[in-house]
Amino acid sequence: MKPPPNTSPPPHKVCLLHRALYGMKQAPRAWFATFGSTITQVGFTSSHHDTTLFTRHTPQGIVLLLLYVDDMIITGNDAQVISDLQHYLSQHFEIKDFGFLNYFIGIEVSRCSNGYLLSKAKYVSDFLVRSELTDFNTTSTPLDPNVHLNPYGGVPLEDVSLYQQLVGGLIYLMATRPDITYAIHIVSQFIAAPRIIHFTVVLHII
Repeated sequence: MKPPPNTSPPPHKVCLLHRALYGMKQAPRAWFATFGSTITQVGFTSSHHDTTLFTRHTPQGIVLLLLYVDDMIITGNDAQVISDLQHYLSQHFEIKDFGFLNYFIGIEVSRCSNGYLLSKAKYVSDFLVRSELTDFNTTSTPLDPNVHLNPYGGVPLEDVSLYQQLVGGLIYLMATRPDITYAIHIVSQFIAAPRIIHFTVVLHII
């Protein structure tokens, strides 16, 4: 960065920032520290499992706030606390309320009678088109229980990068499809040197 206009700093000196500037490497940390100190003043605590998740227990239930960069999700079963929180945040930050959550970091969200339904239908569709696998038939299970894989059997796969891309795409799906977690855990063990049999299993999962 350049010194401010109309200043003549001494040679071999650097500028010390008193405030973090957007785009600089310390900006995200400074923003999170500011937000964290602000939200904790109204009874929210940061989760030990995910520091970007803030929770507050109330007599009526629980309110959760998930922070992702400068976007946030607020949910819970105490409507009054949620309303008070939105008003409180608007007094400290410039915020915009987009209403009910429909889409967030690639996850599609829809409401149902007993909670929320999370899916990545668009991602799956794009993933299949990108992988040229739209004409395959579906299967009832992600992994054939009779298949036992090892790192040495079979013919080595020529296109290792394709295998890695497909497994990486499947890993991203696990957040909304926990039923394929075990199968992906198995095929990801051969990511460095996959065989044709491993690739066949990946296609079966897809």
